[in-house]
Amino acid sequence: MARSARLIPLLAVLAAVMIAGACTTTRSSGGDSGGGSGPIKIGLVTKTESNPYFVKLRESAKAAAQAKGAELIALAGKFDGDNEGQVSAIENLVQQRVKGILITPSNSAGVLGAIKEAQNQGIVVIALDTATEPADAVAATYATDNEKAGELLGQYTKARLGPKPPQIVAMDLDPSASVGIQRHNGFLKGMGLPLNTPAIIGSALTQGDQTKAQQAMENLLGRTADKVNVVYNINEPAARGAYQALKSRGLQSKVFVAAIDGGCQGVQDVKDGKFVATVMQFPKKMAEGGVNAVVTYAQNGTKPSGFIDTGATLITDKPVPGMESQDSTWGAQNCWG
Repeated sequence: MARSARLIPLLAVLAAVMIAGACTTTRSSGGDSGGGSGPIKIGLVTKTESNPYFVKLRESAKAAAQAKGAELIALAGKFDGDNEGQVSAIENLVQQRVKGILITPSNSAGVLGAIKEAQNQGIVVIALDTATEPADAVAATYATDNEKAGELLGQYTKARLGPKPPQIVAMDLDPSASVGIQRHNGFLKGMGLPLNTPAIIGSALTQGDQTKAQQAMENLLGRTADKVNVVYNINEPAARGAYQALKSRGLQSKVFVAAIDGGCQGVQDVKDGKFVATVMQFPKKMAEGGVNAVVTYAQNGTKPSGFIDTGATLITDKPVPGMESQDSTWGAQNCWG
């Protein structure tokens, strides 16, 4: 009887431990986005955190996720071209057990391995804004046709120049970034120029950064100030930098500054006469399409596929015959919609 009495407290302790362990396991599994009771987790990896374009993309993705009852986890590289930072972000999201990853790849070759590993874990990966190379490295791409956007800008600039021979300074992105290559080549195509054209009298790699573009333009004007009549820009921050450099030399009224982005500030720059035109993109459409596709995949396993063109619209207050465009009033109402 005494021995049985001593066993009763021991059995009670063991039972309590087993119950506590079972409760801990239940709470842990409840937060699993891969089929538990928690919200669907969606990862977003942008090229940078501070570029206004990617800020808008992130805000739109967050709003779309909230509307679907999902959770968005947003990470980014430190700068445009930070492949290591994007790889670390993808690995981080895999560890957090997201159901899908939306990525704007800086250099797709640098992140293909990480994308493949995520897919091996059952995660759907979708490109936004920038296609991967090869395109089928991801399930689908929601983006601007960047070559077409460049072509629109080139066609318009050529029409505005008229018979004047173009003397172009190019504020480019990075030789390894597909979006920069596509826009640059598309612009030359629209201008009716070959890729190796001598009409480009100067160029610089800006990483799409306003300060870098301004410094580069100031340097280039040392030998091109008496010639340049067109500045092509990979995006609007680069265009603002180029414009400031031109203004400091009193050349802003003699040179066509042309850009691609369509942000609200860029539209205002068109209205103010700083930019001759910009080509508007629609990152909200990209973000919403990507988020909705991940939610659908989480719910029934259906993956999106192919390239989904989210559109590009020429914005200018000085239209030319034969080209579709919208003015800055329309642009202000629709910027980055």
